[in-house]
Amino acid sequence: MLIVIGLVFFHSALVFAADDDFYVKNAETSEAVLIVAGFGVVWAMPLLFLISGLGAWYSLRRRGAGGFARERLLRLGVPLVFATLVLNPLPQWLRQRAAGADHHGSYLGFLPRFYDVRLEFDEVPFIVQGEYFETGHLWFVVLLLAFSLLLAPLHRWLPRGWLRRARDRAARTAARRRGVVLLPALGTSAICAFGKMEENYAGWHRWSYLLFFLAGFALAADDRFRAAVRESAVPAAWLGVLLFAGAGPGFAVAEEPFTDTGAQATVARALFGASGWCLVVAVPGLLDRRRTRRPPDTAPEPQPRPVPAATARRRLHGCLAAAVLPLYVLHQPVVVAVAYFVTGWPAPIPVEYAVLVAIALPLTVAAYELLVRRARVTRFLFGMRA
Repeated sequence: MLIVIGLVFFHSALVFAADDDFYVKNAETSEAVLIVAGFGVVWAMPLLFLISGLGAWYSLRRRGAGGFARERLLRLGVPLVFATLVLNPLPQWLRQRAAGADHHGSYLGFLPRFYDVRLEFDEVPFIVQGEYFETGHLWFVVLLLAFSLLLAPLHRWLPRGWLRRARDRAARTAARRRGVVLLPALGTSAICAFGKMEENYAGWHRWSYLLFFLAGFALAADDRFRAAVRESAVPAAWLGVLLFAGAGPGFAVAEEPFTDTGAQATVARALFGASGWCLVVAVPGLLDRRRTRRPPDTAPEPQPRPVPAATARRRLHGCLAAAVLPLYVLHQPVVVAVAYFVTGWPAPIPVEYAVLVAIALPLTVAAYELLVRRARVTRFLFGMRA
């Protein structure tokens, strides 16, 4: 939930970024925006995939492969199709209007252009392409659905005994040797360096997110991985920050740092990929660290938690968990629509940014509360349970 709410702040900031092709751009921009936003890019979306992998483990264990695939199609496929057809045309239409493309005319006149699509199978899983068509911010849902549908048959067909033995060996190694959980940073580093990075997918190569998704799946499968992540959290945080700082000069000097094959750009991407893995280990590991207990002679008597408070907390967590996907789907069209009207104001960037966030965030939450959460049909269309 914190990451999704943070995306409102992040996408609002892109309106004022000098080197980003966001839907609506302010007349006055700043290069500092991408430097600050880049530190969020390196870990936020990868962490969402790791959390999704955690959920996939429990869902697969409870439903089995067939039930898991059906549930993912309903919870992810339905909102993907609905939002792509109903919500995604708006940011593209506002992009054309903000750029002065008056020949597109009204919103209704633009819709046939948005729906004019073709199939490009070399862009898997984004096989539907078009001049104006896009999945937009729903690329996360596309990849998550694709990873889930890949996982289901593997879970059914791969020998269970072999999987358990492989998981047990990996968990034993992670428990005995500190820092082993940082080794997959070599994989994310290699993908970013040689597979290059894709700006449309939060700066990461689309298939690098599969490593984070599978890491979340493994993390949920064995508590020894969780203990290893917790133990390595502090060095992972320092290493992640240092690697990110080391990648900065290469990104600044290279003309096209995401795709250049020169040494500087390649090294910068490699450092970025390694930094992302370290930070994704650090964030949940730091949040999961237990407080040091007092010595027994000075420890206060443990007090039982009141049952009503525990119930209220569980209810709150359930409400927040249910709201995550609808808020993710809603936030970007709202941010773009508000930015379209705010960016013309004769005000400094901090003032415009503050106004944009102050309007977009409550509107996103209100749209969820009033238009999505209360009706059975809209809950279904946004992937919520009845």
